[in-house]
Parts: sequence; C-alpha cells; structure tokens
Amino acid sequence: MPPTAPLPDPEGRLLPLLTEVRACRLCAGTLDPRPVLRLAPESRIIIVGQAPGSRVHASGIPWDDASGDHLRAWLAVDRATFDDPRVFGVLPMAFCYPGRGDGGDRPPPAICGETWHDRLFAALDGPRLSLLVGQYAQRFVLGRRRRRTLTETVRAWEDYLPRCWPLPHPSWRSRIWMRRNPWFADEVLPRLRARVAREVAGSL
Repeated sequence: MPPTAPLPDPEGRLLPLLTEVRACRLCAGTLDPRPVLRLAPESRIIIVGQAPGSRVHASGIPWDDASGDHLRAWLAVDRATFDDPRVFGVLPMAFCYPGRGDGGDRPPPAICGETWHDRLFAALDGPRLSLLVGQYAQRFVLGRRRRRTLTETVRAWEDYLPRCWPLPHPSWRSRIWMRRNPWFADEVLPRLRARVAREVAGSL
C-alpha cells in the first residue's frame, strides 16, 4: 500500500501541485472526477500510462487491477516495490476514469496531459526512466519520434533510451499481441527487467 505520511519535498514544489491536481475538476460534467496518480520528488521510474480503469477509479490505487498484475510481472517487481513512490511514480495521460465507449474504455481526454504533465515533470528531481505504456503515452511523449504503429515503436525501444522505454498496454489484449510478437518476451523483457532492477537497487 502507498505510504501514509508524505514524502520529503525540500523545495516545496511537488506536494502543493499534487494537491492542486487531486482537486482538478476540468472534466466535471463529462466524467466523474477522481484523479489517481502517485509521485515523489525522487521517483526513479515514471510509469506514463493511459488512464485509470473502473477498478482503479473505485480503489484510488494506481494499477490496482489485472493490468497492473501483468505489468508487475513484466517488470519482475513485487507489489510493495511497485507501490513505493520513491521507486515508481505513476503519471497517466488522464488521471480519471474516462468511462466506457464502443469496445472498451474511452481514450484519455487530451486536456489532462496538456494541463498537468509538464508542470509535474518539472517538479521532480529528474527520474531516470519513463515507461511509456500504450499508444497514447507514446504519442504524447515521443511525438514525431514514434514509429508508424505501436508494435514498431516498441520494437525500436533502444532508440529511445536512456530516458524512455515504450511498452504495449498490459491489458488482456496484450496476451494476443505477445503471441504474435514473441521477440517482446524473448528480447525486450529480460533487458527491461535488468534496467528496472538497477533502478530499484539505486533507490535503496
């Protein structure tokens, strides 16, 4: 579980900003606002995902669902390590559940990332690595550097190091994608786990 006491913020930048974000009502009237994110000034790895799902919206805990279980398996980290904001910050493209659309959850509203991401990243102490989980995060962060498809972007992961690492979204659909792209498990995940292990060790 996340720590109950606030983590140090010696320059006073992040904590007031997080309070402002959690009071955000930009999408009120369209969505049911309940911003979900987790950051500490010293977060070493930032997970830039899509948007909370319905279960995360209910619990208020980032990645508290089957997709989170799958992501933690990819990273080879336990729940306690994953939930430590000094190791993993969670900064999705939208902080509130966007609701259901045709065939699944709606896309994250662009106004969320456009309003908050630059300010939040500027309040951090310089994370070592950003995991870009899914096409929305890759489009926003990489811009014209991303490839034509998510698969091509993920396969070109080495081109975005040392700061960014593109990943597919770890939903149930990713199991089908992984069967079609065995190189991800064979080549990418071992390297990703090794990099994550180094960052986790560095946070101790």
